[in-house]
Amino acid sequence: MWPFRRGRSPGRSDGRLGRRGETLAVRCLRGKGYKILARNFRCPSGEADIIALDPSAAASGSGTIAFVEVKTRSSDAYVDPESAIDARKRRQLARVARDYLAGRDAADYAVRFDVVAVVVPDGARPQVRHTIAAFEPA
Repeated sequence: MWPFRRGRSPGRSDGRLGRRGETLAVRCLRGKGYKILARNFRCPSGEADIIALDPSAAASGSGTIAFVEVKTRSSDAYVDPESAIDARKRRQLARVARDYLAGRDAADYAVRFDVVAVVVPDGARPQVRHTIAAFEPA
């Protein structure tokens, strides 16, 4: 028998925190009037956590499609969740956006990249921060 177990590394979550963060992010966006077009959209280029239509940011009367990256942490004591989105992740999200838009009639829509940072401290109320147009694709 193999002497080493394959398990989670210490400090790694089992995904529950991330799923909770995405649920809170969707609730936040819907509360602002966004229509959720897709959650966890996967394609060969990667994944977008949330794709949403922001009707309030009308461009050409259609609205804006927001590709939303959700970052969830149990604490932001050392670093903000938003800082985890590096140039590689921005490039990947831009490729995912191109793939998503290629299969849809979205020429009348503006596109932007948002970030929702969720901090879920133990025993405290979650904090949700939505940054509109958080970055330009790298």
